Amino acid sequence: ADYLDNGNNKMAIQQADKLLKKHKDLHCAKVLKAIGLQRTGKQDEAYALAQEVAALEPTDDNSLQALTILYREMHRPELVTKLYEAAVKKVPNSEEYHSHLFMAYARVGEYKKMQQAGMALYKIVPKNPYYFWSVMSLIMQSISAQDENLSKTMFLPLAERMVEKMVKEDKIEAEAEVELYYMILERLEKYKEALDVVRGKLGEKLTSELQSRENKCMAMYKKLHRWPECNALARRLLLKNSDDWQFYITYFDSVFQLIDESWTPPAEEEHSLEGEVHCSIEQAVSFIEERIAEESKSSRPLRGPYLAKLELIRRLRHRGCNDEYKLGDPEELMFQYFKKFGDKPCCFTDLKVFVDLLPPSQYTKFIRRLLDVIPLAAAAENEVALPGDIKALQQHLCVVQLSRLLGIYHAMEKKQKLAVVRELMLRYRHGLEFGKSCLKTELQFSDYYCLLAVHLLLDLWLEGEEAAVWQCLTLLEEGLSHSPSNAQFKLLLIRIYCRLGAFEPVSELYSSLDAKHIQHDTIGYLLTRYAGSLGHYAAASQSCNFALRFFHSNQKDTSEYIIQAYKYGAFEKIPEFIAFRNRLNSSLHFAQVRTERMLLDLLLEANISTSLEESIKSMSLSPEEDDIPWKDLRDNRDLTVLFSWDPKDRDISEEHRKLSLEEETLWLRIRSLTLRLVSGLPTLGHTIQPKNSEKTAENGVSSKIDTIRALLQQLEAAVDSGKKFLEQKIQYPVLGPPPTRMAGFFSNGSCQCQTSLFYLVSDIYELDTNGLEDSAEIQERIGNSFKSLVERLTDLFSKCKGDLIEVRDGTLKTHPNLLENLVFFVETISIALWVSSYCDSVLRPFKSNLQKKKKKKKESSVAMPPVFTHFLDYVTELQTLTSNVIDHIKGLEIILTALKLEELSLKDTLLLQEEKKFTKTVQGKVQSSYHHSVQEIGELLKKRLDTIKKLKI
Repeated sequence: ADYLDNGNNKMAIQQADKLLKKHKDLHCAKVLKAIGLQRTGKQDEAYALAQEVAALEPTDDNSLQALTILYREMHRPELVTKLYEAAVKKVPNSEEYHSHLFMAYARVGEYKKMQQAGMALYKIVPKNPYYFWSVMSLIMQSISAQDENLSKTMFLPLAERMVEKMVKEDKIEAEAEVELYYMILERLEKYKEALDVVRGKLGEKLTSELQSRENKCMAMYKKLHRWPECNALARRLLLKNSDDWQFYITYFDSVFQLIDESWTPPAEEEHSLEGEVHCSIEQAVSFIEERIAEESKSSRPLRGPYLAKLELIRRLRHRGCNDEYKLGDPEELMFQYFKKFGDKPCCFTDLKVFVDLLPPSQYTKFIRRLLDVIPLAAAAENEVALPGDIKALQQHLCVVQLSRLLGIYHAMEKKQKLAVVRELMLRYRHGLEFGKSCLKTELQFSDYYCLLAVHLLLDLWLEGEEAAVWQCLTLLEEGLSHSPSNAQFKLLLIRIYCRLGAFEPVSELYSSLDAKHIQHDTIGYLLTRYAGSLGHYAAASQSCNFALRFFHSNQKDTSEYIIQAYKYGAFEKIPEFIAFRNRLNSSLHFAQVRTERMLLDLLLEANISTSLEESIKSMSLSPEEDDIPWKDLRDNRDLTVLFSWDPKDRDISEEHRKLSLEEETLWLRIRSLTLRLVSGLPTLGHTIQPKNSEKTAENGVSSKIDTIRALLQQLEAAVDSGKKFLEQKIQYPVLGPPPTRMAGFFSNGSCQCQTSLFYLVSDIYELDTNGLEDSAEIQERIGNSFKSLVERLTDLFSKCKGDLIEVRDGTLKTHPNLLENLVFFVETISIALWVSSYCDSVLRPFKSNLQKKKKKKKESSVAMPPVFTHFLDYVTELQTLTSNVIDHIKGLEIILTALKLEELSLKDTLLLQEEKKFTKTVQGKVQSSYHHSVQEIGELLKKRLDTIKKLKI
């Protein structure tokens, strides 16, 4: 066992063998040996050994534990249940084995069996947790039931009765049990009963979370529309803590609900269960004024009351009745707020919510007012006034962020913008003084200046200023050198490098972000969208693996979390874990990465070291199977991961999100149908007796072509939808979602090429079933397809010609679309070769038959059917075309190697020495990345050329 723990598996196997020689029946040694075998990749032997021991139904703890470990490593948790079922039969009173059995069922989600196992445990050892395990398993059955009705009429009522029994017998002990009761009532929509539980004696047990009881009460009051109680409870909680924002919101919501219902308090008794109720605007106004008055006496400044006042003004304005309540002028209030909290980083986000209370005509005046109260000092005339300490710097930064948000920078001319960029960078570099003692992991105080400068440059770049994008990268690289763990710098660099078509620096940046767990799903798209499409095949493979590893391990991990939740009675977390697992399983990103990963693997593997057929087999791909949950696809991408200070009309909107999801789904449909069509090719390669239709049906091959024809129709439909979508010419904000590769796929002609290739498959199949006689028409059709395919591929190649980097007026201009087109070309030619080799497998037997006939008849005049010549011409032309592309790529490599970017001593002499250094780095990174892309694309094409040479029938 020690050897296994240390990872020395071979020694472990030897030691186990020694032991087994002396004691043949030492079960535990056998299993330990099996674990060693499993870990050295001998799965089958390990499984056989394990089954020998399992068949004896062991009941000793060591063997059971060891087998559990082994089965888990084999990803066969269902075998653990069998193991403990047998053990429990033999040792029916063992609390330990019963609880192991329960947990084994939990791992595989057998809720009904969990319910029974829980009750069996409770009968042996009447401990409350076991009873409630059983109750929770009923709730799980209700959650997983497809039939809503069943869960409301059977599982939940049964669970409710089980808990009620314990309540009547006064056996409720723990908080978790009360939580569970509340959960059941809430799911049954028995809100009144749930409220009684929380307010009653049982509710006193709800103590582990702050305000757990109050929050649950509030939730039920809201469900029951009991606004008086909502209001009174929120009021009471705000008296305790006047900084709790959620209760201000509830307080305002309820006041206005009560006003709209013209509710009046009863004359005699209490206003409500929760005490005094406010039901007029006057009361709300004075309540907020009191909170502010009280705040001014408190020892630490609270933001809540001041923001609540702005929130109330907003709501009153919305109702068209602000002026008569004399709450003050929003501009004045925000100015006072800034004076009080301007040096806190949260000041900007606090005020951001309320800027729409200002009329646009006041924006500039408002910003000037704020600037006037910041202590800045200039060293000399005409110089920029700088802050003397961190507080003043934070205040100034807040104003700069507000200026961007109010659109003041957007309205400037190019010259002004450049002047602002210079000023911001000056402030950025000056601010670094305050952060000299910062650790590597801390951010510099002035980082936002640098980011805002880059945002201004991005505006200029989008307006057609080519040099601006290089300056963006330069400034970001400089920022990163001072603040190496600033995620915003890294994310923005990733986006801009990708926009320029340079993937190489991106892999490194992304891995330094050290994305954790769920982030592989929420921000992984930044990486996987560009990896394959820019020709970095090896890095693309890696980034897909990265993401997939997370999704696959999540399956395993979630069941562990669920088990822990049972053990510690954290029942309310269990449905959350299940929801989390479902959210990941139906993640759009997961489906995309799976599909792209398989296409990539086929591109890199098939026809080189292994045949297409073997590759498809090893991926267990089949054209009939569609494993994407189209109906439940969830877009888990975090599209606001990049900070933006843009005004609403320039920022990412709900509409953008919807459109982006639609586009991603359409593209995924096209890709997954392409993958399934390719996976159908090897299934057609069976020889068929011509014209013997009964035989073909038996072979099941004719149904295979039907599958392919059906998929082809679906592909046509998906392509049509894609084209319709692109007609809208959608422009996402530059920091919003990156567009898919769909537009390029259509415009460069890859789409037409790939579709016509799959139509060709159908024709060749027809030739195969009809034979060569009387098939002149099909042969001609095939000949014409070959011709037009070569034309289309040549046309696609022409869209790959041109320089990737060109120097224009001392500025670098990049053409990343040429790279994307080249990548599509390689993919399309690969599909063409897979189709050609199917064609080859059909024509070869025909040819050898003809040659046999020739020998028999001893005639030299047996005419060769035209299809052979068509095919040979086509293969020759493919070969020529591929050679030309390889030459073109060699040319690109030579140009990229020879390109001396240093000589572009950037005409813009405004760059400091410091900046020049980074500019050089940036240009070098782009150049090197292109070089690598071109090399990898070239390598892959050479392998394709070797395949073409083998295709001479």
